[in-house]
Amino acid sequence: TCDLVADLSDEQMIGPKLPTINPLLWEIGHAAWFHEKWILRHVAGFAPMRPEADSLYDSIAIDHDIRWDLALLSRDEMMQYLDAVRDRVVDVLSERTLTDRLIYFVKLSVFHEDMHTEAFTYTRQTLEYPPPRFSDGRTESCLSEETADDLQIGACDVEVPGGPFLLGSPPHEPFVFDNEKWAHSVEVQPFAISRTAVTQGQFAGFVEDRGYGRRELWCDEGWRWRERAQAAHPIHWRRETNGRWLRRDFDRWVALEANHAMMHVNWFEAQAYCRWENRRLPTEIEWEAAATAASNDGHLHEIKRRYPWGDDPPVAGRANLDWRGMGAADVACHAEGDGAFGCRQMIGNVWEWTDTTFKPYPGFAVDPYEEYSTTSFDECKVLRGGCWTTRSRLIRAAYRNYYRPDRRDVWAGFRTCAASDHQ
Repeated sequence: TCDLVADLSDEQMIGPKLPTINPLLWEIGHAAWFHEKWILRHVAGFAPMRPEADSLYDSIAIDHDIRWDLALLSRDEMMQYLDAVRDRVVDVLSERTLTDRLIYFVKLSVFHEDMHTEAFTYTRQTLEYPPPRFSDGRTESCLSEETADDLQIGACDVEVPGGPFLLGSPPHEPFVFDNEKWAHSVEVQPFAISRTAVTQGQFAGFVEDRGYGRRELWCDEGWRWRERAQAAHPIHWRRETNGRWLRRDFDRWVALEANHAMMHVNWFEAQAYCRWENRRLPTEIEWEAAATAASNDGHLHEIKRRYPWGDDPPVAGRANLDWRGMGAADVACHAEGDGAFGCRQMIGNVWEWTDTTFKPYPGFAVDPYEEYSTTSFDECKVLRGGCWTTRSRLIRAAYRNYYRPDRRDVWAGFRTCAASDHQ
């Protein structure tokens, strides 16, 4: 959290008022307040550390548009509050019995902050700030070390058999968000899905073929969005006079990386690309089956994996997470993270849009943080898999992310499925 804003000026910590971001000074205070509210006050029974904190940082009670106008803590005061909350949480963990209740709310608060640190990163991209610099010096190349033949995997599909499948998280999972509860049986029809996410080079073909100007490729709502946004190409692209496309990477312009995963496209753009290719987005069920299942005599195996490669946690060779690559990687990278059917990078790199509207699973029951899921049901589309800024301790194949279909500021891309009658 501190590294992600350490180089920014006080003015940058507030930034312009935009509907897709928060002022960073407010957002960090909100993350600290969330720890205090749920761990120190809700579980440990402490009095509020700052009497004004609820009126400043409660995201449910405070309308988004007024967060720039609040009498926020100064930067130094906010950092002192953040440190004080952290230190008291550490004291609670050191001095009290680690009950399931305490552990649950600590994990909830840590993962909540992880979601916000990802948001800090796309805020920096949106506002054309330079990329963050990490004090531990983390970085690795996004360049592929695979063979030239492997660079063609983006043009390949893998076949996934049908059969019963358990969608969602099982009760033995150490931490589960309410919208993942619980694993339940669904029937999967056989389908074919691309081994990799769509690349920048592939998406450029759609743009060059007037994809943004062809009404027949867009759903009604998507076309209305395109006209309102006056979108003629992806949001962070621009074309040079010689016809070459550039992509804005934080505060600099770089040439398109043809084999790197496409990102910063919304659900409407992804769907229009699929229609252009005579393909479709995978459903949420298909995505999770391709990521976690294996074949058993031509049917889906009854046992599924926590991650595409198995149950061992993510490491660098398997997934582009934790800001290691500082951007979306070549789609041939991270072969160690392939799933049983051969899909690559289903964890990390870019979030992947699915065709599924975000809804509760059967038997849904709200968790203590009541607004986490319920306010977004029926309004958002489901994304899966995490991205390069997602924390490895947070992401699992069953984790459900969700954004409104017009959001293209987030680190989202997509992969496609062969068109079929059962879509």
